[in-house]
Amino acid sequence: MTTRGPHPATPGPRSATPTQEDPVHHPRTRHLISVDDLTDDDLRTLVADGVEFRAADRKGGPKPLRDEVVGIYFSKTSTRTRTAFSSGALRLGASLLTYGPGDLQLNTGETSEDTGAVLSRMLDVLVARTAGDEAEMRAWASQRRMSVVNAMSAGEHPTQALTDLTTLSARFGRLEGLRVLYVGEGNNTASAIALALSRFPGAELELRTPPGYGLDPAYLARAEAHAARSGASVRERHDMAGLPADVDAIYTTRWQTTGTSKPDPRWRDVFAPFQVGAALWDSSPKAVFLHDLPAHRGDEVTAEVLDGPHSIAFEQAENKMHSAMAVLKWCRAGGPAAPGE
Repeated sequence: MTTRGPHPATPGPRSATPTQEDPVHHPRTRHLISVDDLTDDDLRTLVADGVEFRAADRKGGPKPLRDEVVGIYFSKTSTRTRTAFSSGALRLGASLLTYGPGDLQLNTGETSEDTGAVLSRMLDVLVARTAGDEAEMRAWASQRRMSVVNAMSAGEHPTQALTDLTTLSARFGRLEGLRVLYVGEGNNTASAIALALSRFPGAELELRTPPGYGLDPAYLARAEAHAARSGASVRERHDMAGLPADVDAIYTTRWQTTGTSKPDPRWRDVFAPFQVGAALWDSSPKAVFLHDLPAHRGDEVTAEVLDGPHSIAFEQAENKMHSAMAVLKWCRAGGPAAPGE
């Protein structure tokens, strides 16, 4: 059964006067602003495409984005995601334009709708990272010519979730039935992986988040609804007692989420029990370790774990490019397809 979440995959055109209205509709344009913009079939195929791109010859593949222009707008710092989408777009044949946080007239009061309307006449895809609400990206996506990709907003990091699922699928050969323990803040990475993994039957996601720093209730409710439909499970607790045994993967993220700050000056005391150390492998000796990076050794994870034999965090980082390529192709092809098509 193919279902999607509450957000439409392609928002309708913005209201405009007849002289402002854009009559051109690119029939292949799709946006990825939330994991819930994807049908179950979209999600599965994007993961499969990411795995295929991972195995493919990087320099000899097809160029489905030839003659297209991808804009990269990051108002916040990025190493992996920005490089992944930039290199991925180039490998798919696209040209690039990049914007820094002070480059667009958004800073002088231009509306998001007007910015999207203008950029859509010059770009084919806009990949954007902000620390704001996804509503801004949906405003950019209110035109029908340019695809918009959320490379991280305040609430959700959907392309990170695709990277995570690609990494797990490549390692285990499946996502159904996988058991994942997430330890740390209920941030945008946690929101995205909850929305994504909960689509797969039998998958189990256990979130252990510090008190006061849990998953946003709206995202948790959406993930629980997916799980109820698919036969997965999503659970959250705010302590480290009675952890599940024999999980397949243990996942953490940095304690200080990019673009945010914590008002409580003693927040580190609250987070300290949630550090990922080698003791977590006593009950799950075969688990792999995931981290979306950047990592702060000695904070959310010990060096022994991050640099140890269970860690596939840097393989996960490389997979950002393969997932980015799958996303870019999906956005411009009107739906997912095998990388070799």
